[in-house]
Amino acid sequence: MTLADALEASVLPRAGAVQIDPGAPPTAELCPLPEALSRVPVAQKSAARWAYERLILYIRAFEERLDPAQEVGMGFTGTAAGVLRIEGLGYFDPDIVTFYGRDEGGVRTQLVQHVTQLNVVLRAVARVAPAEPPRRIGFRLAADLDAVPPQPPARVGVPP
Repeated sequence: MTLADALEASVLPRAGAVQIDPGAPPTAELCPLPEALSRVPVAQKSAARWAYERLILYIRAFEERLDPAQEVGMGFTGTAAGVLRIEGLGYFDPDIVTFYGRDEGGVRTQLVQHVTQLNVVLRAVARVAPAEPPRRIGFRLAADLDAVPPQPPARVGVPP
């Protein structure tokens, strides 16, 4: 291994997983990383952005295992808040990840979480509108990874 190879290997993310069923769809850890995730080296990403990007991979891989009658939901760990039907995901540098959606009663819900407290349980939940095709947020989120990142809006009173 050359010095350049060693340096590159030291900054590349490492992951792994073992499944009981060798024919099961690959988990997020076993899927190749989209090229878009390599545009910015991990060392240059905030904890929030890197957590956001990996959550997208987990959600997309989870959705690939759902049957057509199910959509992805998220259970709140450590609370009795129930399940959030995921409708969106965001991050706010340097350390906040946000989940947008609706709870089991259809009430708009938002979870704002510090990356050091990030615990997510992805759940298969029955679709709200069975007559419509399942909504797969993971694929929309993954498409966002491939998009050129927009310039952040100017924030009044905050120095650059």
